[in-house]
Amino acid sequence: MSWFHALILGIVQGLTEYLPVSSSGHLTIGNYLFGIDGDANLSFSIAVHVATVLSTCFILWKEIVWIFKDLFKFKWNEGTKYTVNILISMIPVAIVGFCLKDTVEAIFNPEVAQARFGNGLFIVACCLMLTAALLAFSYWAKPRQREHISPWHAFVIGIAQALAVLPGLSRSGSTIATGLLLGNKKERLAQFSFLMVIPPILGEALLDVKDLLFPDAEAAAEAASMASISPVALIVGFLAAFVVGCIACKWMINIVKKGKLIWFALYCAIVSVLCFVLPYICC
Repeated sequence: MSWFHALILGIVQGLTEYLPVSSSGHLTIGNYLFGIDGDANLSFSIAVHVATVLSTCFILWKEIVWIFKDLFKFKWNEGTKYTVNILISMIPVAIVGFCLKDTVEAIFNPEVAQARFGNGLFIVACCLMLTAALLAFSYWAKPRQREHISPWHAFVIGIAQALAVLPGLSRSGSTIATGLLLGNKKERLAQFSFLMVIPPILGEALLDVKDLLFPDAEAAAEAASMASISPVALIVGFLAAFVVGCIACKWMINIVKKGKLIWFALYCAIVSVLCFVLPYICC
């Protein structure tokens, strides 16, 4: 991976992590267009995901400080309730991450899609169309807006986040749209959606670091045959993801407040169609 490819993919990660268009789906598309093996640069994936977590912390630092201040008062207050809701939202993604991650990755791997459907982007295309439908439905539905996110709603939103492990199914789009359909207030949803993803991403990054440092024999043999990413490309990708992530995070919060998610539904539908036909155009 060159520094230019790292720059483009870092920008894509930083932008699409927050916009409801699926970062994993767009990175898969980027890797496909650049001819990059997505599994060959685990260190790059770790770097750009950590960068987007840091951008969330940078933009939402006031909310994070408020949560910790209330939490360490050791009382049942608003900050404690918020923390409990975040922990509840993590339950579904923890189950998927620890019990089903390898199965999901094996089933929905682009190479498997290529063998089954003759199109390595087939799964991404289907999931992007599902994201488009979910965003459109949440836009037209007009449920009553509740002031606070309940523990039950946090759990359901967590299920939406767990399902977004599929490439092309947007995490932010799924969680925000699900929260809107449940009737939660738009102003609170974007912040909750972005804060609830911090622990799972950091947890996944730690597991990836473990695999990177202590690979099994088969993974070590594969890694030895793959081209490593240069430190320059790694730094470029990290900085690009962080800077663009800060801009996208702030932008997305304002977009959710205004309720203009329908344009992202249209975008996802268009990209989905392109993913269906792109492999045949390129051949």
